[in-house]
Amino acid sequence: MRIAFIVDPLDHLKARKDSSVAMMRAAQAAGHAVFSILQPSLHWTAPRGVCARTTRLTLLEGDDRWYEEGISAIEPLRDLDAVVMRKDPPFDMEYVTSTWLLERAEAEGARVFNGARALRDHSEKFAIAEFAPLTVPTLVARDAASLGEFIGAYRDVVLKPLDGMGGSQVFRVREDDPNRNVIIETLTLDGRRTIMAQRFIPEIADGDKRILIIGGEVVPHCLARIPMAGETRGNLAAGGRGQARPLTARDREIAETLAPVFAERGLLFVGIDVIGDWLTEINVTSPTCMVEIRQQTGFDAAALFIRKISEVRRGQRTEG
Repeated sequence: MRIAFIVDPLDHLKARKDSSVAMMRAAQAAGHAVFSILQPSLHWTAPRGVCARTTRLTLLEGDDRWYEEGISAIEPLRDLDAVVMRKDPPFDMEYVTSTWLLERAEAEGARVFNGARALRDHSEKFAIAEFAPLTVPTLVARDAASLGEFIGAYRDVVLKPLDGMGGSQVFRVREDDPNRNVIIETLTLDGRRTIMAQRFIPEIADGDKRILIIGGEVVPHCLARIPMAGETRGNLAAGGRGQARPLTARDREIAETLAPVFAERGLLFVGIDVIGDWLTEINVTSPTCMVEIRQQTGFDAAALFIRKISEVRRGQRTEG
């Protein structure tokens, strides 16, 4: 197969821990041709349809010099066997525009993973609203009075923007925090931006667990991101320490409840976040932690992802 990955600039990717690089290496190891696409090159034109500049890659073993670029060409996305959307947030209008282009490419015959509409329709923070019985008390609002009442009711909460990643702008706020109002004002941009509030989960001290779901299959190990001393954020980007663990019975219950829903909607690869016994986020744009799980357990989630793409393609040809 010819598999193209829409990614951030290659020199920005850290090969020693990046899941996109792990996927590319797994694709090459399975005998597939690997290409990169940068988001700005996506475009639509009549009569060719949705096209992009693809660059052939050879994946190397090192972490510093991890790829060599080959032939580059503009081609229709439908001519590729698979297009993997791995562009990191922000989920801004350019990202939304990319999903429009990718959805048009799908209509023209391209196979995009994760599906374009599914990417657009599943806010990584707000998507948990569909599965409210699995979550802690949560409020999504921008009204300061409503947010203040929520903090008063639960006394210890976490506030975060809906479009953040890596623990950016995540605040723990207690009822008696003297900075409570200014934090609300800052995060909501004085009421112009909607944010999320969740009851604080003390089990964060034992880790924010990233659980991977690939093609409807739950990876048997999670990566618990354990906060550094003095922190309440487990994100690796915020200094958290990653520890791979087998899934608990509750972890598996949550993941197996969600797995068939995601698979049906065209979400081939999802990373859910669980703290204690509670679902806190559903990550669909560019979930991570494949590398750490493989290093610590030997389970190769990247290879599983490539196998699932192959299964989808074989199924499509069989049905066709």
